[in-house]
Amino acid sequence: MSTGFRPVRGGGVAIELDAGEASILRSLVTQILGLVQPGPTGDDPLERALGIGAAQEPSDPVLARLFPSAYADDDKASSEFRRYTEATLRDGKRADAETLLETAEQGRVELTGDQAEAWLRALNDVRLALGVRLEVTEEIHEELAEMRDDDPRYPAFVTYDWLTYLQDTLVRALW
Repeated sequence: MSTGFRPVRGGGVAIELDAGEASILRSLVTQILGLVQPGPTGDDPLERALGIGAAQEPSDPVLARLFPSAYADDDKASSEFRRYTEATLRDGKRADAETLLETAEQGRVELTGDQAEAWLRALNDVRLALGVRLEVTEEIHEELAEMRDDDPRYPAFVTYDWLTYLQDTLVRALW
């Protein structure tokens, strides 16, 4: 298993990934990339040209977590905010995922500061999505400690824990 991210002389960070780790990261980020494809736009040609999207909150709980409502107590304001910002947010999430896909490979991976920040955001998106699917709570570490390795959920929970570790070491290496 990877020893996590380390700062490198001259700036940036590095990590040593084995083939399995690189494959898991690429697979999970590819799934996120599929989720954050451009959303629907209105029928108006100007709206389509400007990327003004739909105003309704996504029905998929993962997308709702990745693109949360901006105003918890004001549905109208949340809808308007979503309408004008979600397309840009989706573009950013796709760019971050693509950066990770372009750089995640077996062996030593060195990232510039900008690439590392894209990785940080992409890892966060993967963790959020997986956390929603696994219904992760604050007690994840206690639950994982008590979980038997033949539990069918075990690999997914261990993967979530590993992603948390990677994200933590990346934050520490950057700052």
